[in-house]
Amino acid sequence: MNGGGNGGGRGSGDGERFGGVVAAGLKGLRAELGTVAAMRLPPLRRPRLLRWAPHVVIVCIAVGTTVGNFDQLSERYHIGYTHGTFLALLQGGAVVLALVRPVPAWWLSLAASTYAAAVASLPTGHGAEPWPWGPPALIAHATVTLLLALRLPPRAAWAACALAVGVPLLLQQSSNKGPGPYDTTVPLAAIVFGVLTLVGTLLHGRRETRTRLVEQETLTAEERARRTLLEERSRIARELHDVVAHHMSVISIQAQVAPHLVKDPPDALRENLDGIRENALEALTELRRVLGVLRAEDPGTPGAPEAAPQAPLPTLGRLDGLLDNARAGGLTVHRENTGVPRPLPPGVDLSAYRIVQEALSNAMRHAPGSTVRIELAYARGGLRVRVTDSGARSKAPPSPGAGHGLLGMRERAAMLGGDLATGPTPDGGYEVSAFLPANAADANSATNATDRESRP
Repeated sequence: MNGGGNGGGRGSGDGERFGGVVAAGLKGLRAELGTVAAMRLPPLRRPRLLRWAPHVVIVCIAVGTTVGNFDQLSERYHIGYTHGTFLALLQGGAVVLALVRPVPAWWLSLAASTYAAAVASLPTGHGAEPWPWGPPALIAHATVTLLLALRLPPRAAWAACALAVGVPLLLQQSSNKGPGPYDTTVPLAAIVFGVLTLVGTLLHGRRETRTRLVEQETLTAEERARRTLLEERSRIARELHDVVAHHMSVISIQAQVAPHLVKDPPDALRENLDGIRENALEALTELRRVLGVLRAEDPGTPGAPEAAPQAPLPTLGRLDGLLDNARAGGLTVHRENTGVPRPLPPGVDLSAYRIVQEALSNAMRHAPGSTVRIELAYARGGLRVRVTDSGARSKAPPSPGAGHGLLGMRERAAMLGGDLATGPTPDGGYEVSAFLPANAADANSATNATDRESRP
């Protein structure tokens, strides 16, 4: 009793699942054969001279079947010139429409052919005519069927093929004697539609397979590039840690020990050595932050782990400390503000600080001992930053570096939608001038600048 009950329960459950699958399949099929979405036939990829050849061939088929249908429907099916012309144009238009919207075109072609077959009148004494599919209608609908199978899933294409065969067959069976003497074209239509549906579904599957392969190759290439990037970042992190961090630590220790090696060192020497040690320690802190970002697997992802806490990003509020360091390096620095100072978007504030920092670094490298003037002009549309130096008092020593400072400044200005100009001045100095927009519309770009500063 219990066993039978359980068996009945399992059978009921299986039946329900099967019914659900069938219902879902029918729903999907109804959606696929009821869509009016555009599915344009793409041109050939190669050869390029024949890219539009299929479209030209289909248009020629449409014209030829329209002319043939006019004779078939008007003269042989005796529908009349008015109805014959209208139906011929309707089915020819369906062939052209199938280039863009194959599903509505297929229904239009099937409806026109079925109506023509239903109202046809085949008089005796003229021989047997092909019916219910006339030759032009068969060619036109076969073309539409192929275009449909090329762009719909196989189940929808085969369902359309079955309808194209079943509807005329039902029309033929429902008529006792037919419209007159005729040769049935249903078997021929079944063969033609079946072959073209098979060809279309095979080509459709081939195209989908090729698309998936391309997508997979793209994902593989992206993953390979990402892995290469991670390896390169790890290598850079190792080199920074093993070389740069080591030297900065040595500099800090030497600066701390140096005053003890000199008997009664002057205060100026102590201040300079303390400044060197502080700058070395600050550089080590920044270096640890960069190493933490480099060693993170994906620092751009929210919640990604960080190997070291990030220090607050500098802003114009910390500009005085930067100017003091430049003065300690031998520059004479003057700062001037014009306009009404106001809070700036984070990215604009940061970029302005970095541009001044890089300009001062260039002045210390290429124009040691020069006089530097910094102008910050607050305007309604943004901030104008202008840094000029008076030129080197003596020949500057060779300075190592790749010369990426100016490029970095230009990238910062361009990222915010601003501009940057650099070049020598008439008195032999050098000028860096940048305008950074600070409108509300640029707030997103400004915020992105801050985010970019915290990433490698």
